[in-house]
Amino acid sequence: MTIDFYYTPASAPCRSVLLTAKALGIEMNLKKMNMLKGETRTPDFIKMNPQHSVPTLVDDGFVLSESRAIITYLVSKYGKDDSLYPKDVQKRAIVDQRLYFDACSVYQKFADYFYPTIFTNASPDPALLEKLKDVYIILNTFLENSKYAAGDKMTVADFSLVASVSTAEVTGIFDISAYPNVWKWLQNMKKTAPGYEEANGKHIENFMGFVAEYKKKMAVKILVMCVFFKMTKQHITLKMTIDFYYTPGSAPCRAVLLTAKAVGVELNLKHLDLMKGEHLTPEFLKINPQHTIPTLVDNGLALSESRAIITYLVSQYGKDDSLYPKDPRKRAVVDQRLYFDAGTLYARYAENYYPHYFAGVPFDSTKMEKLMDAFKVLNSFLDNSIYAAGDKMTVADLSLVASVSTAEVSGIDINAYPNIAKWYKNIQKSAPGYEETNGKGVAQFKQLVEHLTKKK
Repeated sequence: MTIDFYYTPASAPCRSVLLTAKALGIEMNLKKMNMLKGETRTPDFIKMNPQHSVPTLVDDGFVLSESRAIITYLVSKYGKDDSLYPKDVQKRAIVDQRLYFDACSVYQKFADYFYPTIFTNASPDPALLEKLKDVYIILNTFLENSKYAAGDKMTVADFSLVASVSTAEVTGIFDISAYPNVWKWLQNMKKTAPGYEEANGKHIENFMGFVAEYKKKMAVKILVMCVFFKMTKQHITLKMTIDFYYTPGSAPCRAVLLTAKAVGVELNLKHLDLMKGEHLTPEFLKINPQHTIPTLVDNGLALSESRAIITYLVSQYGKDDSLYPKDPRKRAVVDQRLYFDAGTLYARYAENYYPHYFAGVPFDSTKMEKLMDAFKVLNSFLDNSIYAAGDKMTVADLSLVASVSTAEVSGIDINAYPNIAKWYKNIQKSAPGYEETNGKGVAQFKQLVEHLTKKK
């Protein structure tokens, strides 16, 4: 087989793919990219990957970006067994949750704090450092009674997290050993992960060398990324007790509500008032130490991170795999779109608008431009595609439409992106229970925005 892998060894997400390939015994055709020279922004590379990001994998003509989508794809297609990415629905859901936790919290909070000090000469922000430390407190909790990130066996979640944690360790910005469970796990991973030194360890020095080189040149800006259906006409409501902690204004929460409607699952809705701190009670913290919504509790399984929840619901309760295909290539594209939503589109929207709405922070033109770039990428994804990941509606559409509808309420002109506008209207008509689940929630979010805007 020929698997081309476009990467830079300095990148933690790239190294997680190298670790996974080592564990699977896969030999890839490594294509090292020099981001400082703009090698990811050539017309040929952008044609292959409109996000112009690394890692990017090309497997016999199949192109895939987003590291966590790549590593789950590699295991699904080339793994001799499912130990690295379990087929058991509940075990897989925990692995997925940890992957999203890394993409949007562990790696992202590190990037938020560290990269501006390197790439823009910004002064270190103590508040961002505290947020990073808070994430490590949560990771420490996840590892309290667990040898590995998602249980008693090593999985791809460990490869993704160890690349992020080892990167933070080498910078020395805070003491990893202050989190004993994380520290113990990190030392164990260094010893037990197949090919750790070759795939990750030796490249850590490249990361610091990359930082040093960038400091010298300062002329180049690098985009640091969170690196992260055809419906059956008959829907049978499943009678079960699935507690769902949510607030209707939240886009991630609405993505779960849309998915539950599509699958025909009835959720026991538990509305939390964030303004009153109902997600910070000892009882809720015991369920979810991240104290985030959405959070789902299904027969003892507590799961957070909306995109992990929606893939779990389809895997556990879907009548077929139309919403989340079992075919490794099709599923990998869906996963890539989910990580794009989590780590890029929705993340950039939140970064722009929430500080403005809730703290009165003025808009930052540079950050707003990055948000518009994300919409351009989504528009490219939809160039020759009815839905976000192909010719059938999937959970990627349900996640993305919650984000896009939220952005529209904030005044972003969706019509400026013709492919998105066409897709958006189609989803509003074709997604089961759209108005009941997402439409009403968007209206409530709009009311909150208007209230907050008037207060200013």
